[in-house]
Amino acid sequence: MKEPYYQQAHTMSNNPGFTERVEAIREQSPTEAADALAKLEPDEIQFVLTRLPHDQAMEVASHMAESVGPEDLATRAVLSGVEETIGELMTPVPAVLPASHTVAESLAFLVKSSDLQEISYIFVTEAERLVGVVGMRELLLAKPSETLADIMIANPFAFQADTPIHEAIGEVLYRHYPLYPVVDDAQRILGVVHGWKLYERIASELSGQAGAQYGVDKEEQVSTSVLSSFRMRHPWLLVNLATAFAAAVVVGAFEDTITRIVALAVFLPVLAGQSGNTGAQALAITLRGMTLGQLRDYPVGKLLRKEILLGALNGVIVGLIAGVVMFIYAVMTNSIEPLLLGLVIVIAMTGACIGSGIFGVMVPLTLKRFGADPATASSIFLTTFTDILGMGLMLFLATALVL
Repeated sequence: MKEPYYQQAHTMSNNPGFTERVEAIREQSPTEAADALAKLEPDEIQFVLTRLPHDQAMEVASHMAESVGPEDLATRAVLSGVEETIGELMTPVPAVLPASHTVAESLAFLVKSSDLQEISYIFVTEAERLVGVVGMRELLLAKPSETLADIMIANPFAFQADTPIHEAIGEVLYRHYPLYPVVDDAQRILGVVHGWKLYERIASELSGQAGAQYGVDKEEQVSTSVLSSFRMRHPWLLVNLATAFAAAVVVGAFEDTITRIVALAVFLPVLAGQSGNTGAQALAITLRGMTLGQLRDYPVGKLLRKEILLGALNGVIVGLIAGVVMFIYAVMTNSIEPLLLGLVIVIAMTGACIGSGIFGVMVPLTLKRFGADPATASSIFLTTFTDILGMGLMLFLATALVL
């Protein structure tokens, strides 16, 4: 069985050959460094990249991504950031000292450390368990005779090695640290995770949602080939075509109503646009809450009630305006029952906005429940549901109340 990455990283960090390789790559150009790393195993690439300054690591990784073939799945995983647990992002701890160490002894340790530039904190242990953390400022301002136990922040926050990345993202939104310790079940420190890696993942998740909602794969970039992009996008366009036919069937069922009240056809896109935008707003908030882990502490029922109330308020206000416009238009075009047509628009707009708010919450949650990516093509299903509800409700009310 392959040993976990953090164990391999610990072995590599104690290997003088890897230390020399990291130092050599620091001095190379991004292209030269990418060529050198391309000859290594994926875990070795990950180790070296995490030991480089952030900007340099990102530039080297971008050069590597251009040259790595699609068959090199493990290497592409390292470069694309598809790690699933904190343990896969973890690097060795640069400074761990017992709580009984004095400030003077700790400073002596720092002077002798070969990784001084990597040290932001000293992690303090008792009986091999993580019990505290000491920042450089506290260490420099303390008296030489004081122990680390006297100046440390006790019981620091720490991740477990098997903590899923999506859960970690929710934590770092409220805990802004350069480094996060990683411990096992016995609270023994295993490694650290750089904060920038998790912040980068947040940005990646949020930026990926915009395209994913419309069937654009998160892995697709501007440099992706035409054929690959076609394969990623086209299946969702076929799904969109099928759902569009479903909405067309609903409208077709009321063809006689539209023929007799032509004014309704003018307001169909107005209704669809308003309900669609209401649903998109609810969808965006729900996806953001899922990505950032906010729905763990916020009941779904409470979110639904909020969106229903917002849909009702927005629907009534917009519906009244649209109803007045419908009344005026119906009078100008000599349509039958202009007052009733205005009332139909008010009721249909209110109901459609309430329903679209519900769909905006339930669509991503349902996709997640069935194991699908909650961001993938959510808007395709949302648009269909809102169109069927909004247009169907308006045409049904017009048929029942006016004709």
